[in-house]
Amino acid sequence: MEKISIDLKKEQQSSLARPRYKYSLAARFFFLSMDLVTGRKVTLGKAKLLETLACIPYRAWENRQYARMTQHYQKQELVQQACKIKTWGREAQDNEYWHLLVLNEKMIQDGVKNPWYLFPPIPLMMASTYALLTWVMAILNIQRAFLFNAEFEDHAEHVYAQFVQEHPEWENQPVGNDLVKKYGDFKTWADVFRRIGLDERNHMNSSFIFCGKPENVVKYEGMPTTHHAEY
Repeated sequence: MEKISIDLKKEQQSSLARPRYKYSLAARFFFLSMDLVTGRKVTLGKAKLLETLACIPYRAWENRQYARMTQHYQKQELVQQACKIKTWGREAQDNEYWHLLVLNEKMIQDGVKNPWYLFPPIPLMMASTYALLTWVMAILNIQRAFLFNAEFEDHAEHVYAQFVQEHPEWENQPVGNDLVKKYGDFKTWADVFRRIGLDERNHMNSSFIFCGKPENVVKYEGMPTTHHAEY
């Protein structure tokens, strides 16, 4: 991860204070479906399910861009656009996978067992359904797919900000896990989850840029340079 000095607590408070994006009907239905399965309360298991799904659209876009580059390799402008999306998709899904690993380590440390909805074949069924949805959206309207992802990531950012607020004990829990230290150098578990929430904001910002809505980007001090594209 980038070695940038960011006030994670300040950004968590910023997430809590910022109103959520005005979600589409499809996004609201998706979030309601998640709550019906997992319950409304934010838990490590629920966050783990979110991260299981989070990498799926990025993988779908990356695969689609490889196909586009192969089919239209003589059109350099299109190839360049596809490369930007492909690069972003790879970086984002790797980052989301780190979140999944970190959450799993926290559950192991706390002795928390996977809830019923994380036992096979339920996650596989949900992931397969979401993969089909994201693939269809990418084929029919890639910009709308990016906007839906921005909604998903905005939701995730707020979920993590709320999650940290609901667990003040994390402020005093040091991070001694070697795997988590590879994700980032954090003193407490509260900062680990704040960083995950900020990662989701970065994904949201990139999604807004790719879908042609840069005015919705949430800027902050120390934010990374995001990928720009016109599609």
